[in-house]
Amino acid sequence: MIDIRRFDTLGGANHGWLDAKHHFSFAQYYDPERMGWGALRVWNDDAIAPDTGFPPHPHRDMEIITYVREGAITHEDSMGNRGRTVAGDVQVMSAGSGIRHSEYNWETATTRLFQIWIEPSAPGGSPSWGAKPFPRDTRLGRLVALASGLPGDEEALRIRASARVLGVTLAAGATVDYELRPGRHAYLVPATGAVEINGIRVGTRDGAAIKDETRLRITALETAEIVLVDAA
Repeated sequence: MIDIRRFDTLGGANHGWLDAKHHFSFAQYYDPERMGWGALRVWNDDAIAPDTGFPPHPHRDMEIITYVREGAITHEDSMGNRGRTVAGDVQVMSAGSGIRHSEYNWETATTRLFQIWIEPSAPGGSPSWGAKPFPRDTRLGRLVALASGLPGDEEALRIRASARVLGVTLAAGATVDYELRPGRHAYLVPATGAVEINGIRVGTRDGAAIKDETRLRITALETAEIVLVDAA
């Protein structure tokens, strides 16, 4: 099963400083048919204006992955962590038993990012934060685990969930395969470009909710930057 969720059908809100599109129900957007996909609860496509951002606010019991597509985001939290994550790179926050954080765009241009929330395998635990560079040219033609709680992904940022977030850049006409184990849920979004998954077209910033497909063959119809989540 591959269910395409076109970008122009997504929910969202424009707050002036923030233009957000929601692949799943979030904040004031509610769709009972789009409450999440397995343990994946949130996939927001955010554009944050310069010198603005999310002021300090709390979270708990959620793994929050930020994939920066353009610009940069600056993180601060109640654990004393502070860091700037630039385009192509990833940050991860395990909210655990509770944390407060802020995310600001202190750049001179709009920052665009994917904000991905995944339910942890167990509640509680000490909160944590981390970031890591993943240059786009190092994932040309191959899927790279960016954040993961699964064995075998030692180079990825760690999350406390039975899930992995992968990235790949494909030149036009190039193909990459991915094995999806029985009972798992996959969600794929091309940040740029368009692709086919098992012959089904997915346009730029569309979402593809995938289940009961043991092998995914992803072919770029044009040069594409792709993010894929594999979750329980």
